[in-house]
Amino acid sequence: MSQDETGARDATGDGEQPAELPGALPEYAERVLDVADLIPPGRVMTYGDVAEWLGDGGPRQVGRAMALYGSAVPWWRVVRADGALLPGHELRALDHYRAEGTPLREASRQADGHLPRLDMRRARWDGGPADGQGEETHR
Repeated sequence: MSQDETGARDATGDGEQPAELPGALPEYAERVLDVADLIPPGRVMTYGDVAEWLGDGGPRQVGRAMALYGSAVPWWRVVRADGALLPGHELRALDHYRAEGTPLREASRQADGHLPRLDMRRARWDGGPADGQGEETHR
């Protein structure tokens, strides 16, 4: 992940900030990206979990920040609460999940596209020590 002279992240990876926000990233987006960076490999947080962690905003605000600026962080670790893979990025995300050993639930033959879903019970991270995959410390 690159940073400009001001220390702002370059979410696009090309050295340029988004056109609508020249200069530094919005403070909220920076905070969202910081949380995404904390999520251990093989674990996920929902958009709502990230908002709760920050004590600010909601799932839609987190989703918007990830959509605009999340390419420089492990975006596949911030997910929908139902465990469905991010539309349009399913195969890329699935490659990451398999490489990291993220718990998945195989899709039934009737499922659209036969894509697995995340096993949210086992994959969800609550921000605690990442010593036991799928173990939650305070939920």
